[in-house]
Amino acid sequence: MKVLTLLGSAKKKGNTATALGCVEDELKSKGHEVESIYLNAKTINGCLGCAKCKEKPNEIGCVQNDDAAEILEKIIAADLTIFTTPLYFWGVTSQLKSIIDRSWSLVTNYNQPNHKSLIEGKRQALLVTGGGGYDNNAEPTFFAFKKLIKFYKGVNIGELFLGSCKTPETMDAKKKEKAIEFARKTIAL
Repeated sequence: MKVLTLLGSAKKKGNTATALGCVEDELKSKGHEVESIYLNAKTINGCLGCAKCKEKPNEIGCVQNDDAAEILEKIIAADLTIFTTPLYFWGVTSQLKSIIDRSWSLVTNYNQPNHKSLIEGKRQALLVTGGGGYDNNAEPTFFAFKKLIKFYKGVNIGELFLGSCKTPETMDAKKKEKAIEFARKTIAL
């Protein structure tokens, strides 16, 4: 299986990267092809809302010239995309949000009978780390992800929240095992 991971953290070696490393290692050990994109190193402009992309329903069609088109092409080509982010103010980071916003170009006629998506049927998963607990904290992020999957006409193959992560050193064996189980779930048939 071709897997794309999107690291939405500003920290290349932080909590989210540590958890994602466990996931990627497990997927690779099972023979899957894994490509990771560190979004903080990419130039991804905000969506202009111009709707030019809707004029070309069979391709990305975005008029902007930055790294987003290449990333979106990789999402289209992947069998599974794993979105990863630390929790920032009850949501995803700006790094991840910018590519999610630009993914508007992957879908036409949302909630219409002719709703079309360039990633229809593709597997999607979400991994979130946070300093606090899930309750009164992480729910909005997971609610929004469920809506995003509906928009994509994708398959929600897994969600994981790892709380009480203050430093990479707090990623104890129990949290790492949860990340490995999450990885296994994303590739299960």
